[in-house]
Amino acid sequence: MLSLNVGPQHPSTHGVLRLVVDMDGERVSRVVVHMGYLHTGFEKTFEHRTYQQGVTYAPRTDYLHSFGHELAWVLGVEKLLGAQVPERAQVIRVILHELGRIHSHLVFVGTGLLDLGALTPLFYTFREKESCQDIFEAISGYRMNQGYFRVGGLSKDAPEGWEQMVARFCDQQERGVQEYLNLFGQNPIFLDRATDIGIISAQEAIDLGLTGPNLRASGVPLDHRKNNPYSGYENYDFEVLTTQKGDCLDRFRIRILEIEQSIRIIRQALARLRPGLVQDPNRKISLPPRPELETSMEAVIHHFKLVTEGFHPPLGEVYVPVETCRGEVGYYVVSDGGSMPYRVKIRSPSFVNVQALEYACVGAQFADLITILATIDPVLGDVDR
Repeated sequence: MLSLNVGPQHPSTHGVLRLVVDMDGERVSRVVVHMGYLHTGFEKTFEHRTYQQGVTYAPRTDYLHSFGHELAWVLGVEKLLGAQVPERAQVIRVILHELGRIHSHLVFVGTGLLDLGALTPLFYTFREKESCQDIFEAISGYRMNQGYFRVGGLSKDAPEGWEQMVARFCDQQERGVQEYLNLFGQNPIFLDRATDIGIISAQEAIDLGLTGPNLRASGVPLDHRKNNPYSGYENYDFEVLTTQKGDCLDRFRIRILEIEQSIRIIRQALARLRPGLVQDPNRKISLPPRPELETSMEAVIHHFKLVTEGFHPPLGEVYVPVETCRGEVGYYVVSDGGSMPYRVKIRSPSFVNVQALEYACVGAQFADLITILATIDPVLGDVDR
């Protein structure tokens, strides 16, 4: 029996993870997962900021699908407040939510195959990743950690020509998916490394609390966009796709399939996009338009109160699940009636998903451990929070 210490170092364990691996000859007999090497303390930070200021911290909880965490946070606070989000803001949120999913899956495919020794696919996937970030920058001014959503809507409207930019990206991404599949989909080395490796059965996935692509790769069709619709997802036509074996190959396949479904949703959202407001008109929630500050003392008072103190949701607690690239994200928020949340608890999927390593790796060879880690969660973007 031999015990090996794997990590924490970047990039092989992606900076936030240490594994103690017990080997019985060539086979893994036990894996102990140690987390907490990049703990951010965001949950406590949220409790010392106003609700609107929380938008700054939510995207930093997962830097790859930051819009997913932004959306989960504002949906929870809006439920506490009873805010009314305009239709245009809802549609733009859906577009950015799905673009964020694509953005993360591109990194998954590129870095996952890089962990298996394939360098070339990284350049293909990052080509589309950069185009995706161009879209983020055009609408928010930032390529990462955008902080673009607001409680009650958006910080500002989309610029002129942004919709055409998104449509061109969808065309580019559709071609890109076919290139990825042509590049590695039938590669015998990739298939040998991924087929029948790290199998997680449907019952095991449920027992472990897995969500997102890892759960659907094991044949369980849970997707909160369908099961608990938010932001108008009940009005979009898309499929919740599953695979049955639950091995590394299926976990790769399900992400590729989800990219295609996200493009399908984005095209529908672009067709729904109409001119209109992008913030709740309630001045107790949203800042008044800047020009009004020059002519209205009431607008100045609302602006001053919201910026210095924030709004005061009624007493209560809320949790809204959101389907992100790695699974269920939710912010449990408790209000004591003050301008800052009394308690915030983040349900981050990476924290749960990575615990499956202990079950998926037993009996595999040591090299397979890296493959399994890469397909369960290659970036661990929100494992520590």
